[in-house]
Amino acid sequence: MNSQTFLVTGATGNVGRPVALGLAAKGHRVLAAARDRSRVAAQLGEPVSAVELDFLRPETFASAVQGVQGIFLMRPPALTKMGPTLNALIDAAVQAGVEQVVFLSVIGADQLRFIPHHAVEAHLQASPISWTLLRAGFFAQNLGDAYAKDIRECDRILLPAGSGRAAFLDVRDLAEVAVQILTEPPTQGQALTLTGPEALSFQQVAQELTAVLHRPIAYQPVSPLHYLWHLRRQGLSFGQSLVQTALHVGLRFGQAERVDPTLERLLDRPPRPLRTYIEDHATLWQAQPL
Repeated sequence: MNSQTFLVTGATGNVGRPVALGLAAKGHRVLAAARDRSRVAAQLGEPVSAVELDFLRPETFASAVQGVQGIFLMRPPALTKMGPTLNALIDAAVQAGVEQVVFLSVIGADQLRFIPHHAVEAHLQASPISWTLLRAGFFAQNLGDAYAKDIRECDRILLPAGSGRAAFLDVRDLAEVAVQILTEPPTQGQALTLTGPEALSFQQVAQELTAVLHRPIAYQPVSPLHYLWHLRRQGLSFGQSLVQTALHVGLRFGQAERVDPTLERLLDRPPRPLRTYIEDHATLWQAQPL
């Protein structure tokens, strides 16, 4: 196998980290895009090198993509303007001769124009570079990230999802697929829908948490306006809060409940169920000592 060079954005996060480490484990050179290069060294260690890339500073793009064969691209949650940020990076990649981009998108981005991912998908599809869109469903890791504070401190999941269901996807499975696609010969125009193996309501999610954590966790459905206010109180920008609220309201209308067989086909095994993620990370929701 010939070693290649890959640029991974979000390399210190839930998704980018297993992608970066998975590529390094296969013997490839991995460049972790970062504003703070010391953070990469602390979290990923020797197998991964840090390269400066700040989405708000386009002057960092050309050097970051130089000599790169493939890019794993994901949108930082704080970014809402795609033209001067992710799309400009794609243009720099084309100019540098990068062969392919694997973009982490979301289910429905092709139809929901208000979601920032839509603009990136459209830009990639109009570019000459080889691209793959990973349209992911709701992440199991949301329980340990976006929902963690409410679960840990209030024993609740507070969302405007009504009785809607989601086929929760474990990012460890997504990362495995991303590594697989990046290390194969580039293919033009794949849009892959990736979901977990079962669709669960948030009432069922609360029951799973209750069983593993041995304390009652409740699902508290709220109005979209209440949830928007809740996110703003947590410190999210208005743009971030609006997107998150819209995505969760979409669950009421079945936008994330379909179980797609693509992930199991690519993995050649069943995807991890949500219960496995909860059992593997139970310490995330333990009450903090006083």
